[in-house]
Amino acid sequence: MSTLDVPGARLYYETHGSGPLLLMIPGAGGNADGFRMVTDHLTAQYTVLIYDRRGFSRSRLDGPQDYGRRLATDADDVRRLIERVSVEPAIVLGASSGAIVALELLTRHPTVVDALVPFEPPAVRQLPEGQKWVDFFSRLYDLYRTSDIEPALVEFREQTFAESDRLAMARAPKNPANATYWFDHELRQYPAVDLDLDVLAAHADRIVPAVGRESRGYPCYEVNMELGRKVGRDVIELPGGHIGFVTHPEEFALELVQALARYDQGRPSP
Repeated sequence: MSTLDVPGARLYYETHGSGPLLLMIPGAGGNADGFRMVTDHLTAQYTVLIYDRRGFSRSRLDGPQDYGRRLATDADDVRRLIERVSVEPAIVLGASSGAIVALELLTRHPTVVDALVPFEPPAVRQLPEGQKWVDFFSRLYDLYRTSDIEPALVEFREQTFAESDRLAMARAPKNPANATYWFDHELRQYPAVDLDLDVLAAHADRIVPAVGRESRGYPCYEVNMELGRKVGRDVIELPGGHIGFVTHPEEFALELVQALARYDQGRPSP
């Protein structure tokens, strides 16, 4: 357990295992603990870094925040974490909103990224019906403001995730402070992001888009299918749905390791 002071925050992070650095970026809720079970199955191959994103759980804010550049700041935090623990570029997996952060990291700081696994980013503007989903997240925010967090969370889960994910999310420990922070600062903003597809395409050889098998037909699955098509990369399927790393941690880890090995073998020699 360690901390890193960055502009405007103190980041909490942990490293486990040994080998090349694999940094995992959490999504909504911003909490490292969602990766804890899958981390146990990755430490034989990688040094796994998990952390709380700024403003969530143990990563405390320090002074005023520029929420107009929140996503860029999230990406800057990841760059600083990588540089703190490694002299080499890292493998980066971002889940859900964390996948949007991961894509922003590759856009802004490509030199610190060895391989990028964006797992089901809710970057809904990539969809042909993207505006419908942008409007959905705006309505969800209004529901949160008028009816509180729980009704909004129920609607969010019902409309966007497979049944296995909904059940697991409903059973997960509640953290009202994290949920409030996410609703206030990310719910509308991150899904509405316009990805810089030209820059991402220029670094497409480092992108390994991934989805959960049980998510087929749901928006985050379809976002990555669109992203893969636009940057010319095949999309890999991993066990479970949107949070397969929670519901199927051992199988998820095994297939992730296999996918990264195939990616590494397919790269040209330096």
